[in-house]
Amino acid sequence: MEKCFVHLRVHSEYSLVDSLVRLSALVSNVAKMSMPAVGLTDLNNLFGLIKFYKSARKNGIKPIAGADVLVKYPEQEMPQQLVLLVQNQIGYKNLTQLISKAYLSKENNGAAVIEYSWLVQFNIGLIALSGGLKGEIGNLITSNKTDQANKSLIRMKALFGNRFYLEIQRTGRFGEEKYNDEVVQLALENDCPIVATNDVRFIEKNEYEAHEARVCIHDSRLLEDPRRERLYSDQQFLRSADEMETLFSDLPEAIDNTFEIAKRCNLSLTLGENYLPEYPIPGGLTANDYLKQQSYLGLENKFKLMLKGHQDTIDQSDYALYRDRLNYELEIIIEMDFSGYFLIVMDFIIWAKGENIPVGPGRGSGAGSLIAYVLGITDLDPIKHDLLFERFMNPERVSMPDFDIDFCMEGRDRVISYVSDRYGRESVSQIVTFGTLSARAVVRDVARVLGKSYGLGDKLSKLIPFEVGITLEAARLKEQELEDFIKNDDDAAEIWDMAIQLEGITRNCGKHAGGVVISPSKITDYTPIYCDESGSASMTQFDKNDVEDVGLVKFDFLGLRTLTIIDWALELINRREPNNSKKLNLDEIPINDKETFDFMQSGRTTAVFQLESRGMKELIKKLGPDRFDDIVALVALFRPGPLQSGMVDDFISRKKGEAEISYPHPKYQHQCLEPALSSTYGVILYQEQVMQIAQEMGGYTLGGADILRRAMGKKNAKEMAEQREVFIKGAQEKGFNQDLASNIFDLMEKFAGYGFNKSHSAAYALLAYQTAWLKTHHAPEFMAATMSSDMDKTDKVVTYIEDCRDIGIELKPPSINDGEFRFSVNEQGAIVYGLGAIKGLGEGVIELIITTRVKDGKFKDIYDFCARVDTNKLSKRAIEALIKAGAFDEIGPSESINYCRAWLSTALDDASKLADQVFKNEESGIEDLFGNSLVETSEEIKKHIPLEIEPLMTKERLEQEKSILGLYLTGHPLDEYKLELEKMRVNKLADIKNNRGAIRAAGLITDIRVMKNKKGQSFAFITLDDKYSRAEVTLWAETYAKYREYLQKDAVVLVKGEASQDRFTGRLKIIIDTVQSLYEVRCERLETLEVVIADSETDWVDLLTNRVSDYRDGNCSIKIEYHKDNSYANLLLDDSWKIDPRDELIDQLRSDFGPNNVNFEFR
Repeated sequence: MEKCFVHLRVHSEYSLVDSLVRLSALVSNVAKMSMPAVGLTDLNNLFGLIKFYKSARKNGIKPIAGADVLVKYPEQEMPQQLVLLVQNQIGYKNLTQLISKAYLSKENNGAAVIEYSWLVQFNIGLIALSGGLKGEIGNLITSNKTDQANKSLIRMKALFGNRFYLEIQRTGRFGEEKYNDEVVQLALENDCPIVATNDVRFIEKNEYEAHEARVCIHDSRLLEDPRRERLYSDQQFLRSADEMETLFSDLPEAIDNTFEIAKRCNLSLTLGENYLPEYPIPGGLTANDYLKQQSYLGLENKFKLMLKGHQDTIDQSDYALYRDRLNYELEIIIEMDFSGYFLIVMDFIIWAKGENIPVGPGRGSGAGSLIAYVLGITDLDPIKHDLLFERFMNPERVSMPDFDIDFCMEGRDRVISYVSDRYGRESVSQIVTFGTLSARAVVRDVARVLGKSYGLGDKLSKLIPFEVGITLEAARLKEQELEDFIKNDDDAAEIWDMAIQLEGITRNCGKHAGGVVISPSKITDYTPIYCDESGSASMTQFDKNDVEDVGLVKFDFLGLRTLTIIDWALELINRREPNNSKKLNLDEIPINDKETFDFMQSGRTTAVFQLESRGMKELIKKLGPDRFDDIVALVALFRPGPLQSGMVDDFISRKKGEAEISYPHPKYQHQCLEPALSSTYGVILYQEQVMQIAQEMGGYTLGGADILRRAMGKKNAKEMAEQREVFIKGAQEKGFNQDLASNIFDLMEKFAGYGFNKSHSAAYALLAYQTAWLKTHHAPEFMAATMSSDMDKTDKVVTYIEDCRDIGIELKPPSINDGEFRFSVNEQGAIVYGLGAIKGLGEGVIELIITTRVKDGKFKDIYDFCARVDTNKLSKRAIEALIKAGAFDEIGPSESINYCRAWLSTALDDASKLADQVFKNEESGIEDLFGNSLVETSEEIKKHIPLEIEPLMTKERLEQEKSILGLYLTGHPLDEYKLELEKMRVNKLADIKNNRGAIRAAGLITDIRVMKNKKGQSFAFITLDDKYSRAEVTLWAETYAKYREYLQKDAVVLVKGEASQDRFTGRLKIIIDTVQSLYEVRCERLETLEVVIADSETDWVDLLTNRVSDYRDGNCSIKIEYHKDNSYANLLLDDSWKIDPRDELIDQLRSDFGPNNVNFEFR
């Protein structure tokens, strides 16, 4: 290395609290400056080390690993900074130990702090820089404690010897001059070397403001906040060597020492080698022998099940086919030394199944392995479904196999805990993942720290299209309205310019959804450990790619909600079987059930795994799946590539006989390709089919074909030209002509870009079929389980309830006598609403209610309930929530539901007093003051409740349900408008679906989707619900702009428009041109409001006069139909009585004179 200045102290974006330095930019700029080395010293972590190491080595730069750490010194209250640089492998191990220990201890308010005593044990192989102003010595100097600073230096020199340096900086920060003067003097007095750093936080000087914004985003502060501590300066950029030498021209040794330190730091990491943990093998066998033993045994067991299922003998050739495939896979696995990997996966899956933890049938390419199938790792026969082992493990491209395993959400953590116990908790860890400042988020954050209005940041953010991975630059090019807004608004432009600099910066870290690593020894031998702020979750500091680079084997333990739903559904189904005589086992259901396919073809696949989206339902109706292979294809087809390429339409046409089935193209085909393409009607849909064509026509091995498939996916022109030559040559050698081979290769290349992993598709298709089968044959149990899994997501529960009504399943309100925490199914096959879905009720409260009910029988009334359930643990507010949710309906008065709930609310106070007395007597040791007379006492209390309790209005009852359950359960907001809507002669939504032409409909707005057209104008899709049906209507930009104030969720509106058939999709299209509130319609068309009054002692004249007095300024006449004895008379009041027909007045009149005694006469 040529001698020059080396940056030894650099924070990257992985410091999380500060820095804009991206690793790629750091390395490329250091290379441009011709610096031989650079150090990375992120705060308290090694998150970016592997990426930094690889990038630096690739660019000819020497990587210096290190970290800024916080150290708790003796006699110091607060931890101080210290820079540790790695000299060698021992130093790397020690730094890993120190940082990991700091996170695992977490004794300092969640901060990762190293105790000084640990440095005594783990300092070998580390060079220490004093930390500058923020180090212990720096803080003592600035506090005028020079003597203590001197003692600290002597202590650190004694600990580190010639590996300790006093750090000086000239970045223009407060206190630096005083510190530098005194630290140089201290160095001379103690013969301690000094070293210059620039404490780098950004690459270019002009990035300072953006860096400050990044700091403020982390600290939740405003840039202009006068109370904000200014810790950084605009001088902390990546200076060139010349700039640094000029800056420290009076202290050349400080510059020279950077190079000397760089020479002393020589870390070499071994990357790319795999380190498998030792699987405990019984009986003194080797891993290879044990894998063979278990594989052959597993194959025998599979064939026994086949014999049992078919009740006949299986052809010997079938057995030979499986045996040959098994031997082939074993040979490759053993040759690649992955026997232990398969055994480890087998072990925890067998344990999970033994503990009744649902495990998925497979995920990803692993389902292509027969050994995985016979070992019980996957549940899909790869031979039967034509899945390829080489797609999973390629003998011609050695890489670690990767099983992604789905577990039910409830049991996943138990499996991870088992693995931790099995291999040692110090050898098992979950994996870190990093979050970045995405386009929408960074705009909001920047607007906030710049002190701009929330509305401005919100508007700017919402103009960015909601697309995964979209960048600010792409959004601006795509959205003209966004471009115009930035050009015409200075504040928006300021936000945008700052956001561009911060976009994509790493902002935080979390736990990977499923990644777990198991190491042969302690995890810290391979990666440092990180803990979150709570200290409860530990994980590797290297992400999923980096842990594989250092040789650790990653296992994906993924939580899949569908498995939980299936498990809960089976529990409900098997509970209803008498004495559990025959438990349902989904492994035994037929895979070709006609009823299931008929049900799927109806498009009613809400809650069915992978098949529940709106677009998928439309595709199902078009395709009409009638065999399992069609479901496999559906999973693969429903993606942007196939949908936009015409592949889907071609597939459907071929399946329905509307187009010729060719293998693969009418002009370029060959019968030898039929076996590979027959399941998809000749369409090249799967990656495995590309491999099979390459094998059959091009003479490739399947391993070579997998390399071809990967090359096609990368679209590398040079590599593709080479592969084309190999394919055509191989085809000619097999007797195919060059023109055919060339055109087949073109087709393969075209479809390979859209090709999907068939192993994954088939595994998920199995789950899709199983859930469809459950919904077909056990719909109440399946839907109850589905609602239970999403009981905290009201929008989803509403969707499921609508689906239940659509397929004829009755839904009962929550019940204190029949309800459970989750949704359940009663003996009549109705779903009982889950008590756990009631807002404000904790699981402990529900458990208390159920335990009391199981112990002493069902509750007789609200008094019995309050007397038996400890009201110290069950608050009055919780009981009120139960009443409003309808949980007491069945044991309340048998009059109307509105009266019942009003009565229960009134009775609650006395019931609570009775209960308090009971519990006080029990606590006082009094032998049940009421004895067996509790019932009589409650009857006495009932007498004190007023007989004339006013029933709730229906609207009030429904609003209470909405507030407690998040939805309307026992009615619909349109119920109270039923007579009025009939008089208005609106169309029912269900009728509109079968008609064309002008429409007039009313409904509750349940969903609003606002989108942008090509001009950047907003238009909307609105879902209307009229209780009997739902329909989506469209408001184009002009209409939307005119009526957007009406478009609020849960608003009742009347719409006019046109219904027609979309000539492209064939679907119903409803375009709306007018939106009105019901009040506006009344004002326009309500001629007379009729009030029916029966003779009574009530002074109805005064009552009516008082009610309408505040509304006598409208155009609607009042007519009175007065009944006395067997006679009645109609009285039309004069114009001075004309009223404004507002909802509030109509509600009051219904309350006064009865809900059926207020009628409407429209023009």
